[in-house]
Amino acid sequence: MNEAFITRLKNAPQLPSLPAVAMEVLELARQDNVDINRIARTIQNDAALSAKILKTVNSSFYGLPKQVSTINHALVILGLQTVRTLALGFSLVSTIKADARGAGFDYAAFWRRGLYGGVAARLIAKKRKILQTEEAFLCCLLADIGILSMHRVLGAEYDALVTESAGDQNRLCELCGAKYGADHAEVGAAIAAHWKLPPVLVTPIAHHHHPLSPGEPLAPLVETVYLGGLCGELFAGQQTRATLARLRGEITRRCQWDSKTVDALLEEILQQTREAARLFDIPVDAGATLQDVLDQANEALVQINLEAQQRTAQMERANAELQHLATTDGLTKLANRARFDAFLSQQFALAWSQGRHLGLVIIDVDHFKNVNDTYGHQAGDTILRHVGTVLASAVRSVDLAARYGGEEFALVLIDTEPDAAARVAEIIRKNLAAQHVPCGAQTLSITASFGVVGTNAQQIITTPEMMVLAADRAVYAAKQAGRNCVRLFRPKPRPASAPSDALGAKIATVLVGEPT
Repeated sequence: MNEAFITRLKNAPQLPSLPAVAMEVLELARQDNVDINRIARTIQNDAALSAKILKTVNSSFYGLPKQVSTINHALVILGLQTVRTLALGFSLVSTIKADARGAGFDYAAFWRRGLYGGVAARLIAKKRKILQTEEAFLCCLLADIGILSMHRVLGAEYDALVTESAGDQNRLCELCGAKYGADHAEVGAAIAAHWKLPPVLVTPIAHHHHPLSPGEPLAPLVETVYLGGLCGELFAGQQTRATLARLRGEITRRCQWDSKTVDALLEEILQQTREAARLFDIPVDAGATLQDVLDQANEALVQINLEAQQRTAQMERANAELQHLATTDGLTKLANRARFDAFLSQQFALAWSQGRHLGLVIIDVDHFKNVNDTYGHQAGDTILRHVGTVLASAVRSVDLAARYGGEEFALVLIDTEPDAAARVAEIIRKNLAAQHVPCGAQTLSITASFGVVGTNAQQIITTPEMMVLAADRAVYAAKQAGRNCVRLFRPKPRPASAPSDALGAKIATVLVGEPT
């Protein structure tokens, strides 16, 4: 933030000043042992302010069950913070309205937007059970005091930026940040601090366009003021369609309210602002209805939602396609090695933790190098595609068929005991051996060697890597037995003295089963 620029604004004679009665009420409220009677006397010394406060607390805006006749009574019934907020709000509005001057600034629109926003923030705070309901009202009422102040001090130079922003306050913040090194939210907060307003008011003014992160001090109040500001923009008639869409989305996301709840809130804001407008003597459109606003924005809102849904669907399709490409072997259309590794690790962890069975089959196409050398790589690719088709049709939807690498394939079989996995492997072996694959002018026969392993009750195999190594050892045994057969890895029970990670020692002592 440009401190020199802020100092220039604070020292400018055109800057709005805090009324004397408001300054005294603030000073008294800051005292540790606050004298309620003295605060009441201070407010009562300003007959007009006292009358407005009593009129307000007895209105439907507060809905008290019985009449309040004195400021002391109001302080007892509503509390110091509420009466302080009313005193600040009324005195500031009255002073600045009376002092309004200069072309290029719509004071009526300024206060109208602030009043709608304040009422909205107060209602949202009550619904969200945020204690600072009155502070939320005052923060929204004064949230854009930086705009008014910059207009007064900078004049036409600043008004040109307001015109360029076309009513978009976020755009106005960007323009001011680029030109002055500070936007109206920062200016407003600096002025509020200059007036010695408490942090509970300064902080929301500073962040009313960009809420704080959850967990930061005053974050719920700041977020409420932010939402109130969006409501103020909506009912003040600025960017109605865009603001309604944004408002619905933000309230739904931040408050978890459905569309009916949001509409009921907007209707209540409209009604209560009419009452508050009479109390603050701020003109609003008494004839406007919520349906007018909704009708005006409905067409654009439907279009925005439709476009958002289309973009989401397109993104989901694109992501799914990218995910498929990233996990699929281009030649065989089976899962690739990366997908196999991830799937086996995931399923092994589940089987281990839940005491379930998991089967793994490694398949190595027999004499594949001879096929490439004799008939060419195109014939080899045809063989691999054929094996992929057979494997894909042999597994269930919960299982995984993958190309492990080169002419090696793998099957991960969920909830499958070792013997059952060996029987599946045998069925596939026979199917492959019985088929003849056309490769150009040639018709080739295919066989493969199968190595099978499964988890067991003793949990001797403790990692996915051990499963793969065990299956590889079984494949090697199948090749040693003459190929075109299935071998099942059966681990011996681990001696009590053997370490749990002694993989090499365990594999060296395995018993390879007979052909199945």
